[in-house]
Amino acid sequence: MAMEKTFDASEAEARLYKAWEDSGAFKAGANASREDTFCVMIPPPNVTGSLHMGHAFNNTLQDILVRWHRMRGFDTLWQPGTDHAGIATQMVTEREMAANGEPSRREMGREAFLDRVWQQKVKSRGTIIGQLKRLGASADWSREAFTMGGAAGDPDRGNGPNFHDAVIKVFVDMYNKGLIYRGKRLVNWDPHFETAISDLEVENIENPGHMWHFKYPLAGGATYTYIEKDEDGTVVLEEERDYISIATTRPETMLGDGAVAVHPSDERYAPIVGKLCEIPVGPKEHRRLIPIITDEYPDPTFGSGAVKITGAHDFNDYGVAKRGNIPCYRLMDTKAHMRDDGAPYEEAALVAGAVARVERTLTEAEIDALNLVPDHLRGVDRFEARKAVIDEITEEGLAVMTRADNPVLGRKLGEDDDPAELVPLIEAKPIMQPFGDRSKVVIEPMLTDQWFVDADKIVGPALDAVRNGDVKIVPESGEKTYFHWLENIEPWCISRQLWWGHQIPVWFDADGNQYCAPTEAEAQAMAGDGVELTRDPDVLDTWFSSGLWPIGTLGWPEQTPELTKYFPTSVLVTGQDILFFWVARMMMMQLAVTGQIPFKDVYLHGLVRDAKGKKMSKSLGNVVDPLEIIDEYGADALRFTNAAMASLGGVLKLDMARIAGYRNFGTKLWNATRFAEMNGVFENRTPSADIPKATATVNQWIIGETARVRGEVDAALAAYRFDDAAAALYRFVWGKVCDWYVEFSKPLLLDDGPQTAETKETMAWVIDQCLILLHPIMPFMTEELWVVTGQRDKMLVHADWPTYGADLIDAEADREMNWVIGLIEGIRSARQQMHVPVGLYLPLVVKDMGDAAKAAWDRNEVLIKRLARIEDLTVVDAFPKGCATVPMDGATFGLPLADIIDVAEEKARLEKSLQKLAKEIGGMTGRLSNPKFVESAPDEVVEETRANLAAREDEASKLQEAMDRLAELG
Repeated sequence: MAMEKTFDASEAEARLYKAWEDSGAFKAGANASREDTFCVMIPPPNVTGSLHMGHAFNNTLQDILVRWHRMRGFDTLWQPGTDHAGIATQMVTEREMAANGEPSRREMGREAFLDRVWQQKVKSRGTIIGQLKRLGASADWSREAFTMGGAAGDPDRGNGPNFHDAVIKVFVDMYNKGLIYRGKRLVNWDPHFETAISDLEVENIENPGHMWHFKYPLAGGATYTYIEKDEDGTVVLEEERDYISIATTRPETMLGDGAVAVHPSDERYAPIVGKLCEIPVGPKEHRRLIPIITDEYPDPTFGSGAVKITGAHDFNDYGVAKRGNIPCYRLMDTKAHMRDDGAPYEEAALVAGAVARVERTLTEAEIDALNLVPDHLRGVDRFEARKAVIDEITEEGLAVMTRADNPVLGRKLGEDDDPAELVPLIEAKPIMQPFGDRSKVVIEPMLTDQWFVDADKIVGPALDAVRNGDVKIVPESGEKTYFHWLENIEPWCISRQLWWGHQIPVWFDADGNQYCAPTEAEAQAMAGDGVELTRDPDVLDTWFSSGLWPIGTLGWPEQTPELTKYFPTSVLVTGQDILFFWVARMMMMQLAVTGQIPFKDVYLHGLVRDAKGKKMSKSLGNVVDPLEIIDEYGADALRFTNAAMASLGGVLKLDMARIAGYRNFGTKLWNATRFAEMNGVFENRTPSADIPKATATVNQWIIGETARVRGEVDAALAAYRFDDAAAALYRFVWGKVCDWYVEFSKPLLLDDGPQTAETKETMAWVIDQCLILLHPIMPFMTEELWVVTGQRDKMLVHADWPTYGADLIDAEADREMNWVIGLIEGIRSARQQMHVPVGLYLPLVVKDMGDAAKAAWDRNEVLIKRLARIEDLTVVDAFPKGCATVPMDGATFGLPLADIIDVAEEKARLEKSLQKLAKEIGGMTGRLSNPKFVESAPDEVVEETRANLAAREDEASKLQEAMDRLAELG
């Protein structure tokens, strides 16, 4: 049956994918012909998620590697699965419950709610899996894992690895080794979900904000001489002050201040270091005093140089507080309302005052129990409290005042300044605010009781594994980031205040004693009969369970055949943004649990951006749906685009024009194959991997070109240079095969001469090699063409990857055909530059023609004349006037154009174009040489300007070449 005119991706993709799955083509070990293994772990997408461009890009690269190794006979496993995604899944479930009018989570109770989440998981799980299949992902879906698999309530319990029990076992083991502990530390707190979250779940967004300047009066009415100097040491301000001024963007946190810090070198405040000052808020009769201390953290050149230290609500302040033994007073509850518990403010303030005067010390628990929120602000939302604090301080006259038209901090008010015209010093300035990536509310640094991994105790082997080369990070720049994070690692908060997740296996008795065990029965046995136990309600951070992904999916702690065979895995393909959150933690966890590295290579890629390099976001309206791309262009075009833009360390710019171009690339291959079919190339054919025995120069040449590209593709994929592999295949398939070889072969195919059968055999073999080499990147169309071009022993997905090498390159054939191509391209270029009518056949002259050049011409004369549109060739001793030269190895050719084109008109046209380009180039060069433009303009604007400049310069260079040719014509 004749081939269709075009490839119908929408019809073929689902059919082909089903055929692959039905045949077991993706199962672990399928098509294995060697003992070498290749294993890739999919970065598990959220079980309630859907495919986005990051998934599409990441999974395309994994699939390319997997298909390539499978075709090479490796015992291959691409391990799929999904993540239970604590916050995301709980949020999606609660949102749907609300839409359905179901009872709330708290009305329902924990056990019933978890049953409801399992229902949601079953309902939504297939969405992203189905979307990955549409992309062509060839994972072993029979082995699909889930990070909560095997937990109580799992409807699929027993059908996959018991990931839950593995996670619990690791927690218990690490707890017993002293690697996990419970403690009070500062964490990112999401007031909407009322849970700690990781840094990765925090979005830092610049918003308009304010910095308020306030006076902290010195205790007992003390004063000091405040002296301000300029860079030369000249005194510019000297006055007596009875306060120290600070600036803050969050005035409500002043209620929890434990100190005011200045830099040790700041001479302005040397007279008052060690003294006490008063927090200017709260009932006057119970105003708290705090010490003025020194620390390296304050910047003497920023603001007043003095910083309030609120250790329970700021990460930098927390560090100062720990260094200076300053108490950290927690001000807010889990909803970020000001606390409404504990003793009255008067009583709490007295205790805090005694602590500040070093008359009393408190335990960490006693400090946390102390509520220093004034009674009238208790239970108030944090932002309402902010407004109240600002108003109270201002009304009391403790705001730093300045003239409305001259807001200079530290400026001494002159005699002419009318106090009635002064205003509080409030700087309007953009500030970075942390938001929950899912809740979209402002994150509050919060001092809470959490479970931590003592990461410092397990980080060593993870550092050593990369340092000694056991694990290679690609690109190498990732190593620097990896080392920086791990060498400065902090305790890892692994608890979350959610219901959906691995509940922490620790029980408490009435005295707070801890009993860590896999089950409640074992914990009860540890505590003894009759001891009433309460289980910790928190669940584990998703990153803790996904940190066990490589071993958990392979059946650990059982020593399964898969674990023995595929662990350590071969390569992890993931985004550079989770190098620390996931990659480093997998390294630490696997080494701590098994003593082995989890993978040999780590390939890191960047964030997929739009065509201009901007981050995709709904607010910008530039989010691209990969499924819409597949619907319009087919999965192969999207996959080839992903491969082509995957440069090591480069910016990943998704350009729709590029996707359309790669769809055209597929069409070009389809048409070339149809040309072959229509010329009987596949008739009565028994496909064979045997390399044709070619005698025709053009066939020898294309066989050598095939061998060359095979080597390029293998080298590129081995080095994770997906872009180089795609570029090599594009040049070969489109340029060498579909353009040159198809054209060169036409005389041999049409003449029915002695080399016709050889050419058919060669063309069939070459097209087969195109399909094989392209299959990892473009699996659907190549599999379809594989089926329609001959009866095969097996599908293309399991075809044998070629191993032929450079020995197939015939040096003489290679030299001759590249000479012919160079001549045709040279003539075409000259014609185009001179605006010669496309269909016009021209005479060609040649001088100084050597024997090798003459032989090459004689053997390929018909081809050259037809493809370059040449009428005849004349040998001359000297070129006539008005010739455009085409220099070649062993000969110089000339196109007599003096009587064909209007030289003066062409020169005028080119000069006008060059002048216009020069003006544009000058403008862009000026902008890029202006430091202000480069520093202030958005990165994407600067990058776009550079790209436009490069394009204009390239265009000018080509026009100048044309001008130089015209100069030859006189």
